[in-house]
Amino acid sequence: MLRPVSFFCFLFISYFSFHISSSSQQLRIFAEISKNTVVYLTRKEHFNAAHKLYNDSWSEERNREVFGKCANANWHGHNYNLYVTVKGTPDPDTGFIMNVKELSSIVKSEVVDQLDHKNLNLDVPFLKGKMATTENLTVVIWQRLELHIAKHGCALHCIKLYETENIYAEYFGQ
Repeated sequence: MLRPVSFFCFLFISYFSFHISSSSQQLRIFAEISKNTVVYLTRKEHFNAAHKLYNDSWSEERNREVFGKCANANWHGHNYNLYVTVKGTPDPDTGFIMNVKELSSIVKSEVVDQLDHKNLNLDVPFLKGKMATTENLTVVIWQRLELHIAKHGCALHCIKLYETENIYAEYFGQ
């Protein structure tokens, strides 16, 4: 018969041996699964900007009819919420599909710093000649981010931009 101390040592050694082998097995299983796994990671950012929706080739009346208050001659502003979603396979060493610090840095330098507290119609060179709608902004933001994201082994999946709490546009690169 085993004494209580011996019995507990036996249980501890058995438990420890099982978990060491199962941990290495789990790592191998994770590595195999992650080869075929696609994970989506989303970064949220915020910026404020002013714009005016106005077509110069139309009359004042037509602009008011189509764009309403958004055609205000003195501009109007929004508190935009931007969601940038990337997709990729988790790295077996880090578990990351992309380092979130790097993602944040790219989004801030390529988008937020360029748009925050700006007049989208007047102050943003990459929007010149484009109607500053939420829809067009999502496409331009995609174009500014796509290659930077790809350099980090991920693919851009979606740009979602909230103009208000009730209106947003999404762009998937097509």
